[in-house]
Amino acid sequence: MLPDARPDEDGTGGPRETGTTDRPARQRPPADRVALRGDLRSALPDATAAVLVTALVFAFLYARMESGASDTVAVMPFMDDPGTYWMYLLSQAFGWSGLLWAWGTVMLGLLLTGPRPARLPVSRHILERWHRTTSLTTMALMFAHALMFAAELVRYETKVGWAERLWVGFADSFVPGWYDSGTGQVAIPLGQGALYLAIPLGLLFYVRHRIGANTWRRLHRFVIVVYVLSVWHTLLYGTNVWYGEWPRTVLWLLQLPVAALLLLRLLRPARRAERLGTQRGGAGAARPAWWARAAGRVVAGAVVVGLVVVVVSGRDGGRDRPADPPATAPHAQETE
Repeated sequence: MLPDARPDEDGTGGPRETGTTDRPARQRPPADRVALRGDLRSALPDATAAVLVTALVFAFLYARMESGASDTVAVMPFMDDPGTYWMYLLSQAFGWSGLLWAWGTVMLGLLLTGPRPARLPVSRHILERWHRTTSLTTMALMFAHALMFAAELVRYETKVGWAERLWVGFADSFVPGWYDSGTGQVAIPLGQGALYLAIPLGLLFYVRHRIGANTWRRLHRFVIVVYVLSVWHTLLYGTNVWYGEWPRTVLWLLQLPVAALLLLRLLRPARRAERLGTQRGGAGAARPAWWARAAGRVVAGAVVVGLVVVVVSGRDGGRDRPADPPATAPHAQETE
């Protein structure tokens, strides 16, 4: 979530008057272009760190596959050659770094829009910039994750010509409902939904002066849906957390601070208009919004309780490791 717009960011102000002369005031460049260019420059260190993390994750996954200890190989034994399936491993690495960056940017957004902490390690302005740059990096990582998955499918489809291979890789990776194999029939559309929501919701910040701060704020709340879809996609399709073992438990544990901050943000929002105070004047138009906010708090509280139950009980939806792993490919090759 990006922080709420300041009074001068709602797009309602026009050019300032420079004096009593007849010369027209100089018009400034559009705020969205300036802000986006500046954030792209500021995102370079963040993106560099993300690439380094991705490289480290890739090296770790490569070494585990080479040693035979990879959970991916346990799920799909035919993928026991990291030299052949390196693009799939790179897709996994981008996916994990993307999820980590999504976790960080959501935590920053909730921190900025919830109760004001008495002390912050850095200024609020810096936290806002970090939130924007990590959002941009997250979108890039998500796209790279999908692109490398498509590249692996293109490499895999050896029984058809290049045009057909390119179409199959694109359709299976980017067209919702096209992938028709196993768990991916549900998991891949969830990931696609996260990607296709993340891009417009993230970039709307840079045109908020055109659509209005209130409209942008209402739409931007759905960023939490992007994060939920991303985690759901990982739990369903991430072979590294396929089985009900410690990696899956850690993934569930990381969702506790997100849910707790979300609940705190709903209970004590920074903006006074979002608080659950007494309805003034008994206006009927305000009642649906009041009930929606109250329901949101109940749902967030239930999620926190549910996460605690999942972690404590160990019933996290993980599969039991089979004695004889399956030997089927995740996606049947196309034939002419």
